[in-house]
Amino acid sequence: MKITHIHSAPVTEKPQDVDPVCGMEVKPDSPYQMQYEGRMYYFCSEHCLHKFKAHPEQYRKQPTVEQVNLNPDSGVMYTCPMHPEIRQDHPGSCPKCGMALEPEQPQLEKEDNPELRDFQHRFWFTLPLTVVVTLLAMFGHRAELFSMTTQSWVELTLSIPVVLWAGWPFFTRWAQSILHRNPNMWTLIGTGTGAAFIYSAVATIAPDIFPVSFQSMGRVAVYFEAADVIISLTLLGQVMELKARSQTSEAIRLLMGLAPKTARKIYPDGTEEDIPLSHVHVGDVLRIRPGEKVPVDGVIVDGSSTVDESMLTGEPIPVSKKQGDKVIGATMNTTGALTMRSEKVGSQTVLAQIVNMVAQAQRSKAPMQRMADRIAGHFVVTVVLVAVITFFAWGLFGPPATGWEYGLLNAVAVLIIACPCALGLATPMSIMVATGKGATRGILFRDAAAIENFRKVNTLIVDKTGTLTEGHPVFEQAIPAEGFEKNEILRIAASLDQGSEHPLARAIVDAARLNGLLLEAVSGFETISGIGVKGLVSGQQVLLGNTTLMEQMKVETLALRSNAERLRTEGASVMYLAINQKLAGLLAVSDPIKASSFEAVKSLSESGISVIMATGDGLTTAKAVGKKLGISEVHGEVKPADKLALVESLQQQGYVVAMAGDGINDAPALAKADVGVAMGTGTDVAMSSAPVTLVKGDLRGIAVARALSEATIANMKQNLMFAFVYNALGIPLAAGVFYSATGMLLSPMIAALAMSLSSVSVITNALRLRRE
Repeated sequence: MKITHIHSAPVTEKPQDVDPVCGMEVKPDSPYQMQYEGRMYYFCSEHCLHKFKAHPEQYRKQPTVEQVNLNPDSGVMYTCPMHPEIRQDHPGSCPKCGMALEPEQPQLEKEDNPELRDFQHRFWFTLPLTVVVTLLAMFGHRAELFSMTTQSWVELTLSIPVVLWAGWPFFTRWAQSILHRNPNMWTLIGTGTGAAFIYSAVATIAPDIFPVSFQSMGRVAVYFEAADVIISLTLLGQVMELKARSQTSEAIRLLMGLAPKTARKIYPDGTEEDIPLSHVHVGDVLRIRPGEKVPVDGVIVDGSSTVDESMLTGEPIPVSKKQGDKVIGATMNTTGALTMRSEKVGSQTVLAQIVNMVAQAQRSKAPMQRMADRIAGHFVVTVVLVAVITFFAWGLFGPPATGWEYGLLNAVAVLIIACPCALGLATPMSIMVATGKGATRGILFRDAAAIENFRKVNTLIVDKTGTLTEGHPVFEQAIPAEGFEKNEILRIAASLDQGSEHPLARAIVDAARLNGLLLEAVSGFETISGIGVKGLVSGQQVLLGNTTLMEQMKVETLALRSNAERLRTEGASVMYLAINQKLAGLLAVSDPIKASSFEAVKSLSESGISVIMATGDGLTTAKAVGKKLGISEVHGEVKPADKLALVESLQQQGYVVAMAGDGINDAPALAKADVGVAMGTGTDVAMSSAPVTLVKGDLRGIAVARALSEATIANMKQNLMFAFVYNALGIPLAAGVFYSATGMLLSPMIAALAMSLSSVSVITNALRLRRE
């Protein structure tokens, strides 16, 4: 399969290859290469080479997000908007419903839809013929331009291009629906127009085989105008529908367009050059000038500025950035100049993952759609039977002179007006618009089921660290025991914590270095089952951890216990320090509550959602944070299994539970909850376990997601109701059930117009979600 990049490479003397890990273009003379299963792979760096060696199958088969092909004939997978399980590597029509297949992922630029262009061509070239045939049918006998027999031949001649050329795609899909035994809208359209045209053609060529009762005004009645108008109106409806459907992917197309085309690279010798974004590698140093977009994800190594992240996170206020802070690709640098080091490129960037997740969600099928699918599966067969009954009922029991004529027209009208296209489009169009809308607000839905289920949530379990709090603890104070000094306590604790990656440990180490304390080497460092650490510092046995660790190691903490309890009630995490089995002091580290958490908890409570905190932190500290936020039910010192058990317990009590978290320890509960919500600022494991991700990690997004879920489901129900009511009223009217009471019949041409407008109205209603 040939893959074409969005960002094309400049012409070079040597051919280019593609790094299978990051998608970057590399030359075959790259020093980083590896042969696997008979093929040579080339890499842009040693980092990518090692990643490929570890998991070759993962990178060998899956193209990256920016490797999505812009050429319809070279590698894009196509799928059906109504049946996402249908996938193929070339354009065509769905074997189940006959609808035109679309690229699984929209292109950066609005693609030139070949089917739309073809249908427009067929419509405009045959519309004059349809108009002439219709005028002849309505006024030909009055104008007396030629005999009625000659007029039938003229109508046949003019109708052949309309029906057999303009309508050929419809009859092809009709044949496919029969061969695949998947009756659909094209089964009805093809049967209806085909019956009208064949009957009229036979009546023109061999009128003598028909009874005298079939003759009218000197000829056997023909209905070329009905077949022609139905074909033209169906073409017009398809053109309108294809144009409307293209708008449902506008949000994801805008996301793809956020990425800059180039990056300014700083070389080791200090020279700078603008290079294509596809040439940026992990570890490259890049300059971002004021007013430019951040090219890829990375960390600031020099400078300070404010960065507008609203296009990805929905946060309207620019965020201050300085050395050491993370930046996201495609966000906008506003004021100062920045120098950054790239950490994630290609398909690993936040933007690429957002685009990929939105594309997947748009192609998923909502549970509500299953009901529509079951109904539509039997609907077409039922309609054909109704049309047959209509034909014979009118022929046998209708007016003697016109019964069979009415029977044919009404049967065709039943077949045309009952097309289930609106029913099939009712939910997919709403889902596509909603996922795009959510992405622009910093909310990523992994699938349609997440959107449908979110509105049912009445209980939310939230983790504390990184969810309600910033997740970046800061050192508060050290309280020494008798005989020790504050700075000495901090210095020894920081020396021990140099070997730990825990956020609390990093806060202590950073505080010691900020105070200019000289740290010593640690040996024999060991983490003790999540309750603390130990090691040798300057030949002394040092312990640092919670009360449980001190009790296990038989270190008496009574002297500082009251201080520890006071700090915990203020929301700080407390660790005791012991040297050679003797209490030396305690250290307090706090994790500031996110400013948005107060508003988020209040908003969720007002919307009827019960908020529960479950954290691995100490119960006293957890209750202190809960009190500040107004959360009454707090569970502290819980392990991953405990969080999972809490979710299961609430579900057994009949609650619909959402779980919000950002860490690996939250993953089991996120997966078990009815709706898992991962913080975009957390771990990849958490995000892969949850069907909903808040890009900014702002809990206020939950209220927004729930409102979007309610609006989407309401929109889907409106579409389904419209489709059902339309068919419930249209079929009896077309069959002539109300003829005896009203004296009115529904023309097949009016039925064709109504059928086309019904599909367009469903899509137009779905597009209203963009304004929610």
